Amino acid sequence: MINLSEYIKYDGLGLAELVRRGEVTPKELKDAALEGIAKVNPKVNAVHSVWADHAEKEIDAGLPDGPLKGVPFLIKDLTLHAAGIPMNNGSRLLQGMILPHDTELMARFRKAGLVLVGTTTTPELGYNVTTEAVFYGPTHNPWNTDRSVGGSSGGSGAAVAARIVPLAHGNDAGGSIRIPSSCCGVFGLKTTRGRIPLGPDYGEILHGLAIEFALTRSIRDAAALMDAVAGPDPGAPNWAEPPSRPFLEEVSTPPRRLRIAWTAKPASGVPVDREVVDALHNTVKLCEELGHEMVEAAPAFDMEGFNVATVCVGSANLAHSIGAAATAMGRTPSEQNLEATSWATYRYGNSLTASELLHALDVFAMVSRVVGQFFQNYDVLLTPTIARLPAPLGELNANAPGVTAEQWLMQLFTYAPFTLLFNVTGQPAMSVPLAWSREDLPIGMQFAGLFAAEATLFRLAAQLEQARPWKDRLPPVHV
Repeated sequence: MINLSEYIKYDGLGLAELVRRGEVTPKELKDAALEGIAKVNPKVNAVHSVWADHAEKEIDAGLPDGPLKGVPFLIKDLTLHAAGIPMNNGSRLLQGMILPHDTELMARFRKAGLVLVGTTTTPELGYNVTTEAVFYGPTHNPWNTDRSVGGSSGGSGAAVAARIVPLAHGNDAGGSIRIPSSCCGVFGLKTTRGRIPLGPDYGEILHGLAIEFALTRSIRDAAALMDAVAGPDPGAPNWAEPPSRPFLEEVSTPPRRLRIAWTAKPASGVPVDREVVDALHNTVKLCEELGHEMVEAAPAFDMEGFNVATVCVGSANLAHSIGAAATAMGRTPSEQNLEATSWATYRYGNSLTASELLHALDVFAMVSRVVGQFFQNYDVLLTPTIARLPAPLGELNANAPGVTAEQWLMQLFTYAPFTLLFNVTGQPAMSVPLAWSREDLPIGMQFAGLFAAEATLFRLAAQLEQARPWKDRLPPVHV
């Protein structure tokens, strides 16, 4: 029997190795995760539902001999779904939605040997950069329970930070893996568009802005998971160029000397906290010490037009998703079952024309061209992940009355002005937990790479992990 003190010493690959050697069983790991949930979830509210019986049956049926065989795992309660498991999307409107099949990615998670033990919290419909849905109540940061965990994969970020599991599913349409990774002090990678399958229910999500993947304690877990789940599924509309070798091999390969652009200035011009700027400057110095060429530079584009396009694409897609899901559930969207900003965005999205949406997509395409040209001269762009320390709970209130769709999105991207750009361009970008504030709050640094160049990011991340280790740093609230 493994106790929690031993359990938290290992990342996912470490736990899987114990299983392979016969030193621990998948049931013992499952029990450790469930014990961890019982111990810390009352303090952080990261896990919405526990599926102990489901996990037991999965183990009894025989786990595939994947790289993460027997490792407990959590899925975010949004978009990705497991057969027979409710997917509420953080919303009263969609409470109790159950689909009879696994998504392709869920099937690949299972094939990797992961054991589903529960689902994590998310803001309503993923449409917030904090995780405080009316449906669940607020999720609390393990580093300071008065602070936000970020969003929208905030429950997963908190669960990994508190050591409930070593890795958990997340998705990202505007920063939703990277923002909680920064707030919770874990590693989060937004993969290249088309790298991870979205079938059979979707071709693209949010016109290609959204991707699925995970948040992890260690770089090697992220690489091993990517090897296990990446690649197109039948009928995929596009896919990223496959790697020349496994991503896990990149983790043990030092990067060549990279030319890294860096900036502390968001294209929108919103202010950035002094401690965040200081952390960025320290990261620039660290990269120089590791031998990389650092150049202060950033792509320049029409931010006003980009903001208008963002509101249009976000609102149109949210309205469509709400309408389709409500029809499937036999319910009517209203102020009684949607939070105030979701309701405002739903109404605004339904007022948009096809021409307005197509124009917004044209704007995104032009911005992608500008950014692509910028990256002809650089391997990586370094920025802070978010502009501030984790916000106090209650500040980013999606249920505040009278907030328009435009005002809401601008509020979100004032808090997190650096992340959305790479959802638009489709490039990979990662948040690396390289700094902590004077109050011991995590500060993530974002590194964006060339399209389909996750190998470069994995090499760099592993180098940074070795130079500034973080995976054994524990928050005050942990299992």
